[in-house]
Amino acid sequence: MKAWSARSVPDLPGEAPLPVVQDTRLRRRAELPRQERAGLYVCGITPYDATHMGHAATYVAFDVLHRAWLDAGTPVDYVQNVTDVDDPLLERAEATGVDWRELAAEQTELFRTDMSALNVLPPQHYVGATEVVDRIVPAVEGLVARSLAYPVPGQDGEPDGDVYFDVEAAGALAPDDEDAWVLGDVSHLGPEQMLPLFAERGGDPDRPGKRHRLDPLLWRVHRPGEPAWAGASLGEGRPGWHIECSLIALEYLPAPFTVQGGGSDLVFPHHEMGAGHSWALTGRPMAEHFLHTGMVGLDGEKMSKSRGNLVLVSTLRAEGVDPAVIRTAILAHRYSDDWFWTDLVLAGAVVRVDAWRRALAAAPEGSAAPLLEAVRTALADDLDSPAALAALDDWAAGALTGGPAECSAPDAQLVRDLVEARLGVVL
Repeated sequence: MKAWSARSVPDLPGEAPLPVVQDTRLRRRAELPRQERAGLYVCGITPYDATHMGHAATYVAFDVLHRAWLDAGTPVDYVQNVTDVDDPLLERAEATGVDWRELAAEQTELFRTDMSALNVLPPQHYVGATEVVDRIVPAVEGLVARSLAYPVPGQDGEPDGDVYFDVEAAGALAPDDEDAWVLGDVSHLGPEQMLPLFAERGGDPDRPGKRHRLDPLLWRVHRPGEPAWAGASLGEGRPGWHIECSLIALEYLPAPFTVQGGGSDLVFPHHEMGAGHSWALTGRPMAEHFLHTGMVGLDGEKMSKSRGNLVLVSTLRAEGVDPAVIRTAILAHRYSDDWFWTDLVLAGAVVRVDAWRRALAAAPEGSAAPLLEAVRTALADDLDSPAALAALDDWAAGALTGGPAECSAPDAQLVRDLVEARLGVVL
C-alpha cells in the first residue's frame, strides 16, 4: 500500500539531544536510547470515515518524535498499519451501500492527502491488514498448536471455530523472566477496569465458550455476507484486530523495536493484547517504550461520529484554513494531554503563524542560534511543543519590536528551517 508524499526535512546545524518521554508501560519518564536506527510503529486508521482532529493530533505528535530522531542523527524505520477490514468498516459500507473495499480505498486516500497537507513524514512501510493475512494464519495456527490459542464452539447462532488468544496461558509462559508479558503489563489496569473497556472497544467478554472473559479474538470464521480469506486449518475467515499489528511489526521491525505509539484509547485492549501476541510468538517484548497521545474533544464535549461533532481536517482545508495553522493549533497542546478544539484555538494559531511569517522579514542578526537551542531543549523535554512554540513567539515578538534594523537573511533562513525540521510547520 502506498504512503503519502512529504517535503524533505531541512538539515540543521549541530546535533540535537534525544527526548525524554513519558512511557505508559514503565509509568515514568525514560530517555530514548542512542541507536543506529530507531524503530517506530504507530497504529493507523480504520478507514471508514475522514481524518478527524483526534487522528491528526496523534500523527502530528509522532511526526514530531520522528523529526526529533532525525535531528539527533538517527534514521527511523517507521511502520504504520491500515485496518482495512474490520467491523466498523463493514458496518459503514453496508449502511451506505458502498463496497467495503471501495470505502476503505477512498478513505485511505483521503487520509494520505490530509497527512501530506499537514506535512507529516510518511512511514517507510504502510501496510493494510488484508496484506498480511497470509502471515497471520500460520502465526495463529502456531499459537493453537502451543495451546496459547483455542477455537470456540458455536453457540447462540454463532458458527464453530472462532479462535481466541488465551491471556492466562500466555502470561504464564515465563514466570521468572522480568521481560515477560502478563495481562496488565502495558495498561496497569485490573480486570474490573478492563472489562468495560474491552466490551466498549471491540471485545466480546460474554461470548460463551471462552476460557477467560478478556481473551481477544485472533481469527473470525466466515459468516455469510462477510469477506473471508483462506485460513488453512483455521477455516475461511478474517483476522481479529490486534494480531494484525503484531504481525506487521514483526515483519518490518526488530523485536523489541523502540516505540509503539497511538492514541490513549489504544492502551487497552489494543496495545495490551498486541504486546501479548508478540510475546507469545517470539518470547521477546514487542517494544521498548509505549507512548500515547491524549484525546481531542470539541467545545467541552467528547468528539465522536455518533455525536456528529467531528472536526475534519479535510473540511478545514476545504474552508481555506492553512494546513500550517491546523498543525500549529495541534502543537499548542502537549501530545499526552486531553484537550478541546475550539474556534479560539484555531484563531490563536492563525495569529501565531502570521506573526512568525512577518518576523522572518525582520530577523535580527544572531537571533536564530539561541532559538534553535531553545526549541531543541523544549522538545527534548517529552516533546514539549507548547514550550517550543512559546520560544518562537518570543523570538517573533523581539524581531517585530526591535526597531528598523536590517533583516539577517541567514537568521531568517535558519528559523524557517528550524520550524519546518522540528515542528513540521512550513512558514
